[in-house]
Amino acid sequence: MTESASGSAGKAPADRGRTSIADGVVEKIAGLAAREVVGVHAMGSGSGLSRTFGAVRERVPGGAKASVSRGVKAEVGETQTALDLEIVVDYGVSIRDVARAVRENVISAVERMTSLEVVEVNIAVSDVKLPDEPDEEPESRLQ
Repeated sequence: MTESASGSAGKAPADRGRTSIADGVVEKIAGLAAREVVGVHAMGSGSGLSRTFGAVRERVPGGAKASVSRGVKAEVGETQTALDLEIVVDYGVSIRDVARAVRENVISAVERMTSLEVVEVNIAVSDVKLPDEPDEEPESRLQ
């Protein structure tokens, strides 16, 4: 997003200059907002093994991007943004209801914090977390 003002004479100080918001900022906001929804077990790739490797990569310096934006891709324009989310849901929840709640929460958070118009939020449900499956987030050996 970019705001600009030309001819600073006569403009309020707050209207002079530009503000740009990076894709990563919107991805973090959306990732946090999606995780707040009951029924979202995790963000990102579906298989437990992939989640495990992703968690390990995130703990290694220079490994992967921060976990807060894992499973989120944003395209940010000057006034609008579009988001793609990949989620893992808990077994037994209504996927339709969870997806609706994720969309509402993500749109609300992104629009409130950035003033960007969210034109779409696409959600891919890549896995279901079964009750008897252990959480495969390994303990980090790094300190």
